[in-house]
Amino acid sequence: MVIATKIMTARQRKLLLLSTLGLAVAGAGFAQSAPQNAPRANSATALRLPENPVIYGSPLPQVVKATAIVNGEVITQTDIDQRIALLAIASGQAVPANEVDRLRQQVLRNLIDETLQIQAAKAEEIVIKPVDIDRTVARVAGNVKQTPEQMASYLAANGSSIRTIRRQIEGEIAWRRLQSAKIENGVSVGDDEVKAVIDKLEAAKGTDEFRIGEIFLSANPTNRDEVLGNANKIKAALQQGASFAGYARQYSEASTAAVGGDLGWVRPEQLPDPIANVVRGMAANTMSAPIAVPGGYSIVAVLDKRKVLTADPRAAVLNLKQVSIKIPAGTAMPAANALVSRFAAAAQNLGGCGGAEKLAADFKGDVVQSDQVALKELPAALQEMMLPMQVGQATRPFGSIEDGVRVLVMCGRDEPTAGAPTFEQVYTQMNEERINTRSRRYLRDLRRDAVIEFR
Repeated sequence: MVIATKIMTARQRKLLLLSTLGLAVAGAGFAQSAPQNAPRANSATALRLPENPVIYGSPLPQVVKATAIVNGEVITQTDIDQRIALLAIASGQAVPANEVDRLRQQVLRNLIDETLQIQAAKAEEIVIKPVDIDRTVARVAGNVKQTPEQMASYLAANGSSIRTIRRQIEGEIAWRRLQSAKIENGVSVGDDEVKAVIDKLEAAKGTDEFRIGEIFLSANPTNRDEVLGNANKIKAALQQGASFAGYARQYSEASTAAVGGDLGWVRPEQLPDPIANVVRGMAANTMSAPIAVPGGYSIVAVLDKRKVLTADPRAAVLNLKQVSIKIPAGTAMPAANALVSRFAAAAQNLGGCGGAEKLAADFKGDVVQSDQVALKELPAALQEMMLPMQVGQATRPFGSIEDGVRVLVMCGRDEPTAGAPTFEQVYTQMNEERINTRSRRYLRDLRRDAVIEFR
């Protein structure tokens, strides 16, 4: 179905967010497995700053106006506004007034980095052809069931533009190609290093491992209260349903911001002590309050949890049939409960997956089949019920009298296998980590050498 130019569903906005904020999926993966046991460097010590400095000259304005000239290339207020409008479209709601200034400064930093990346690629004679950008634009538009022309009209009607997406695509393609040309060929990983990693994994077998997301906000003694207040506002927004990955991309000052704050799978001992102490007591799919860490505050989300080199039963992949029945409107509660009880008894004596159709026919219900369903993607209550189930068994009924009652019948179950990663997998991961580290240093050098004038 063709979607009207000025209508976009919440799901499509989410797809647009993922498409526009995460276009460089291949490159983004580099940051996911970055080593986490390296301490945060405190370079301020080397500067030997006075405790009570005398400040000279006129004070800077409270908020720097969000325009800049980067090596002669102008970033305009329109560029900033259109990128912010794109974020608002993706989130499905307007940016709160008290967040606009902070978001404007973050978007400006992102645009400066983007400009530096494009300029560096041009300096290396890397050419991004319009057809390369066109292909990605078509993919982004296809994700929301629109043509590029329809998407351009929709963006323009909502304060953004197709130009801002094309610019972001150009920056990500340029950066990927620049990394390939300048960095990847100079990275090497030794066989002994790979073996050492595998040996450590074997030694840690059975210990807890967490997949962590982090939003880090830097702070110093003069602004800690303000930064903590901002962190609490971010946490409140996340609790109300905001995207953790989206907020990490826009607000986090850690190197993992580009991948939505995803640190990948880590053990607590690989994390800074303040974070490790909190994470050890967290369950999967939970989020911490702001944690005071060296240099600022971190909001940590435990995205998943498992045992090192141990099969996670919730990673099982299921083939399911769902049998659902409707309770006729106006049915008295005793009669409805009796119907559900008969349905439950029949489901427990199903006689295998092949009996699902007969069960549905007996109760005038419907059958829907779904294959390749990850157990961990189901609601928590269903996960607990289905963990001990065998093929051919059905769950207890669930649902409601008003919306209908259903059972899930397990028709197939592929159990996860556990084992150490292969030599090639570890080698590839370590290689990507080093590419990512050098890429961050390269971008740091580009920032250091740039001539940036704020207006």
